[in-house]
Amino acid sequence: MARVKRGTKRRARRKKLLRHAKGFFLTKGKLFRSAKEAVNRSLRYSYRDRRTRKRDFRTLWIQRIGAAARNNGTTYSQLIHGLKAGGIDIDRKILADMAVRDAEGFAALVASAKQHMAAPAKPSQPSA
Repeated sequence: MARVKRGTKRRARRKKLLRHAKGFFLTKGKLFRSAKEAVNRSLRYSYRDRRTRKRDFRTLWIQRIGAAARNNGTTYSQLIHGLKAGGIDIDRKILADMAVRDAEGFAALVASAKQHMAAPAKPSQPSA
């Protein structure tokens, strides 16, 4: 078999990887082997954390909604139950934004949820 020396291909591959590692600390941004390990790790973290970010934001929204709901005299679970009973479909992202930026609008939603929560539930039809 013929010997393969690689030449420009090797240099291009290494340059590409070192470009990804630009700004990394000490040898992780300069030496190929440690840069390769650092880039692989960072790509794994970025893949994982793109999914984790969604969970983190939902948690933050729920905390903000719960705090604002307690300021308006109800709990988070009672608020969500009242909104669902009233047929008000607002996602948690919008609710959290209202809680932070539009306190009066959020208070109106809480009042509406309390009203629907206090109303007796409609009896379900017995199955024949």
